[in-house]
Amino acid sequence: MSAAEHEVLMRRALGLARGVWGTTHPNPMVGALLVEDGQVVAEGATAPDGGPHAERLALLARGKPPRPGATLYVTMEPCSTQGRTGACTDAIIASGIKRVVTGATDPNPAHDGKGCEVLRAAGIEVITGVLAGECADLNLIFNHWITSGGPMLAAKSASTLDGKIACRTGDSQWITNEASRADVHRWRRLFPGIAVGALTVLKDNPRLTARRAGEAEWCPWRFVFDGLLRTVVDKNLPAVFTDEFRERTIVVTTPHGGLGYVRKLRDMGIKVWCFESATQRVAFSDFRKKCAEERIAGVYFEGGAQLLSELVRSRQLDYLFNYRAPLFFADDKAKSVFGGLRPERLDQGVRLVDVRHESFGEDALMRGRVVFPEKMLIDETFFGVR
Repeated sequence: MSAAEHEVLMRRALGLARGVWGTTHPNPMVGALLVEDGQVVAEGATAPDGGPHAERLALLARGKPPRPGATLYVTMEPCSTQGRTGACTDAIIASGIKRVVTGATDPNPAHDGKGCEVLRAAGIEVITGVLAGECADLNLIFNHWITSGGPMLAAKSASTLDGKIACRTGDSQWITNEASRADVHRWRRLFPGIAVGALTVLKDNPRLTARRAGEAEWCPWRFVFDGLLRTVVDKNLPAVFTDEFRERTIVVTTPHGGLGYVRKLRDMGIKVWCFESATQRVAFSDFRKKCAEERIAGVYFEGGAQLLSELVRSRQLDYLFNYRAPLFFADDKAKSVFGGLRPERLDQGVRLVDVRHESFGEDALMRGRVVFPEKMLIDETFFGVR
């Protein structure tokens, strides 16, 4: 079979993996195909956490032993260690399959490359690296989780060409187009958590849910960073505290907000994570640690600008999604996406790597992993509120 034919089948496996978008955390999304005589005869995609992996589901879907010469296509290298569902390499070997085609290598240090070694040692032909980049990109959150032991903290910004997110008057809706905003909801559906600051909640009263055409509204964990609990003071409470998903809301705060307000939130069914802090701001390192303890593999920060800037200043931002509209203000008093640094040379800037580009009509998305400079100069005069 040619390389082009392998890619066609791997794209179909990728489609299966995308079909379980956001449902498998903290496990990866994986798709698998069983092919006999050039025809797909069975398919599988990773079940929710604790359920069977894609390879086992594809073999089960066949309902009988594969024919001689059958090939298994899988978007990620099969696991080779005994977990809750058993090693996928064991199931593949037992099935009698003699050829496996893989996409991405499993980044788990316990599996990395070992699954393919086990299969080859059993006499199975293994072809690796088919659409490897696309297969790896599918599991950004898992890849970070399994290699770092903690959640991926990602940020989203929607800006003009000159990096502004609002006019000097505060007018900001909408800088980007409807297609870009729909893509944001796609990523909301992937991340287990969404985070905003108190001012964003007070100003915009967002629902922080994923609302996509043809799908039921989905609510991840909704984090509100509010060190002084200003969102609880007014009698007209925001939607995230009162709607049908309020039990999915977590307020991230400090003792400076007052224990009375903490009790009020908990009485309403709102979870509160209260971190010790000398200031009104929660240390993102403490937040990251708590997310890891709760097995929340990724959080998508949507603002405001102060919250995102603090993520950068504290070197805690792992990934950035930047949507840009074909518009600029040329106004130094318009509101910028980021602030609080003062680089004096290009090598002191924050850079994205493993960059991917997508277009949404006239808008453009640039996304990539954040790499901080060895020396990062902080503007100590930069203050603000979330």
